Amino acid sequence: MSIAINQKTCVGCKKCLSVCPGTLIKLNQEGKAFIKYPKDCWGCSSCIKECQAKAIDFYLGADIGGRGSRMQVEMKADQVIWKITETDGTIHVIEINPKASNQY
Repeated sequence: MSIAINQKTCVGCKKCLSVCPGTLIKLNQEGKAFIKYPKDCWGCSSCIKECQAKAIDFYLGADIGGRGSRMQVEMKADQVIWKITETDGTIHVIEINPKASNQY
């Protein structure tokens, strides 16, 4: 599991650096975040939750059935929204109501 950082979307706020428990996220010369060794990522997703610019995606590799897809997570009121973009550009949106997710 790993993350993927979009250099075009990153605003250089450094919030991801401060929450990464493995101190794996660094800044490039332009002040944008990057992860030098994605394979070392713990997959905790702290940086994804902290990134207000939505510049960090959770990389869904083949090892977990994602075939290289990327997932963004967004919180809206009482909904959690997963936006999954497949390698061919197909987008799937899954909306979750956390209050009802464990009712069964």
